[in-house]
Amino acid sequence: MKIYDVTVPISAEVPIYRGDPGVLVSAFKSIAGGSTANVSEISFGVHTGTHVDAPNHFIDGAKRVHELDPEKLIGPCRVIEIYDEIVEIEPNHIGDLAGIERVLFKTRNSQFWSEPEKGFRTDFTYITPETAITLVENNIKLVGIDYLSIEKSGGKTKPVHTTLLAKEIVILEGLDLREVPPGDYELICMPLKYIGAGGDGAPARTILRQKPDR
Repeated sequence: MKIYDVTVPISAEVPIYRGDPGVLVSAFKSIAGGSTANVSEISFGVHTGTHVDAPNHFIDGAKRVHELDPEKLIGPCRVIEIYDEIVEIEPNHIGDLAGIERVLFKTRNSQFWSEPEKGFRTDFTYITPETAITLVENNIKLVGIDYLSIEKSGGKTKPVHTTLLAKEIVILEGLDLREVPPGDYELICMPLKYIGAGGDGAPARTILRQKPDR
């Protein structure tokens, strides 16, 4: 049974969504420096790399990341491949969602992770507001995509986020799906559980496990 780790590692080189905090990874204590143990220190925004968005990200007073339902984060999942020439994911691109509870979109975005030196890209593939409505109507519990936002870059409003988060659909962003064929898997997504500040999101170690019949 093959397991795919689809998590983008957090490092000083990882692209950051424009305007978000940068990443600092440093040694707080080191054996080489005379300490009895190695202890690292990290600082970064909660929407760095592979991460989930909680409803409070765009809906003030809504659920925070420590309140997310774990049942939404683990279970059957479909990886839907979107052709490279498609930048806007429309409802007709997602196929039949009957019986599907979680969807991840594999797009041209995944190849961006091969060139982190180019920094944050604004030309990423995204889903449209109409597609967000379609996902809500199909009772999807979790929606993921392979870049740092599920929504078009630069807009003053965030209709995709608010449509999904208003229904407490988990948004999973920053996936690396380069090695993952389209199809059905088991998703295991474990966001960092913390309490404080906005609780608007959290980095999430995320894996896909092939179903036994694959």
